Amino acid sequence: MKIKVILGSLLILAAIVFGSISFMESNIEYGDFQTAISSNKKIQVKGEWVREMESDFDANSGKFTFYMKDDNGEVLRVIFDGAKPNNFELATSVVAKGKYENDCFHASEILTKCPSKYEGDTEAIKKSL
Repeated sequence: MKIKVILGSLLILAAIVFGSISFMESNIEYGDFQTAISSNKKIQVKGEWVREMESDFDANSGKFTFYMKDDNGEVLRVIFDGAKPNNFELATSVVAKGKYENDCFHASEILTKCPSKYEGDTEAIKKSL
């Protein structure tokens, strides 16, 4: 009987520890490039793609690189381990999740915000009524 209680307690304790570790890893704070440089932690940086600067996808290494300007105006090279997102050119803003290393921001995930298809030109709608 005691062995069952001990094993059950160990399973519950292991589930709590695993859940806590998973929660801590998924809980990524928002910040800017300066925060990423100073903290050396994985963070989310919101900004926009600098279209005037170079961007490239290297098929051999599977890395997409581009320049991003954060909300404070700081521009940094972003290296993403993956292909360019499909709607990247249409994006009005970009969120890169990653970490600053070797003078670049290494992103493990990129989220794009595209203009909504439901947003319309309100002036055109008013004129049509």
